[in-house]
Amino acid sequence: MEKLLGELEGVRRTERHGHFPEWRYHGRLVARQLDSGHLVIRIDFDFRRSLMQSDAATFSVPNRYVKHMMVVADLVLGDGDAIADALENAWQLQRSAN
Repeated sequence: MEKLLGELEGVRRTERHGHFPEWRYHGRLVARQLDSGHLVIRIDFDFRRSLMQSDAATFSVPNRYVKHMMVVADLVLGDGDAIADALENAWQLQRSAN
């Protein structure tokens, strides 16, 4: 997924000392790695609901993200194509915010 994120126009990878990387489009969060197997992705609530209905094995919404436009993707056991689609959606969401 890091390769895909690096190919999205305007998306930059940042990493604070001792933390996992995050990817931002002009300062707006697209995705952040939570640990070696999970990525939090910024998406709107409607798309999140759709992901949860279509691929609950790949995506989850922990309690701390219920009120936020975020979904967690399982990079180890999840569907790579579905995660790629979610990342592209996150990028489009942040592009449209400008």
